[in-house]
Amino acid sequence: MSAESQPERPPQRILLVTGVLGAGKTTVMRTLEDMGWEAIDNFPIRLLDRLLETEPGSAQLDAGSPLAIGFDTRTRGFDPGKTIDRVKRLAGRSDLAVTTLFLDCGGAELERRYNETRRRHPMSEDKPAATGIAAERELLEPLRRWADVVISTTDFSTNDLQQAIREQFASHTPQRTTLTISSFGFSRGTPPLADLVFDMRFLANPHWDDVLRPMSGLDAPVGEYISRDPAFDEAFTRIRDLLLLLLPRFQAQGKAYVNIAFGCTGGRHRSVFTAEKIASALRDAGFSPTLLHRNLGSRAADMVEGAQT
Repeated sequence: MSAESQPERPPQRILLVTGVLGAGKTTVMRTLEDMGWEAIDNFPIRLLDRLLETEPGSAQLDAGSPLAIGFDTRTRGFDPGKTIDRVKRLAGRSDLAVTTLFLDCGGAELERRYNETRRRHPMSEDKPAATGIAAERELLEPLRRWADVVISTTDFSTNDLQQAIREQFASHTPQRTTLTISSFGFSRGTPPLADLVFDMRFLANPHWDDVLRPMSGLDAPVGEYISRDPAFDEAFTRIRDLLLLLLPRFQAQGKAYVNIAFGCTGGRHRSVFTAEKIASALRDAGFSPTLLHRNLGSRAADMVEGAQT
């Protein structure tokens, strides 16, 4: 393929993250990393040109992996004026898409945060935190005025800031929540990492049918037996609808993993059948769950089943 016929590479996304100390830069960098950005914190901004030292269009920069670079007044060689000049030059390159994010916060809230954490403001020396905050704000003012995006975290919780970053800087392809659906037996312990647990022991138990006992919830006769229980259809519908309500909201909140567990006494019949049915319903709704049956291979235990009857 000739150079003329090669598709044009999209520009490399570069996000420079700075702001007043205590405004949440660490939270922002971790959130970006969770979103798939390559994150480099406390980077000497004077070395930015060397980091991006490549000819426009070179394959050295991976445009599919956006890059976030964090720096603040503690960074060695920090100079707002020189930083602005350097970024202006980079912004003129056609192979780069450079954005500067400035994190701000009210003085009173910053003082509260420093008092709460018992940390000393780096620019306050032996004076109150307010003195260092004021000096830092004056130093950063040119960078704040010039930044593309300014986010004030004064009234933000950590979760609020994470959500704001996800909304502002999500990649074109949204990060999907990893969804796991599992079955288990209560007699062998509840899964420790389950976010939602549904107890299916209110349904008729196939274990007490001599023909069905050796089978599992994967076998059609067992499924037919459980489905005939008058409570099954309504319970299944309500559980399915609840999950269809919750899962998009978990994803919007940036929850990386959601584990949903269905339990019965032994983990071989009712929980297996229900987990299979729910997984199928969620696939029809556009989700891609991983399905696990923890105790499917466990032997039936009459004593355990009887104790739960």
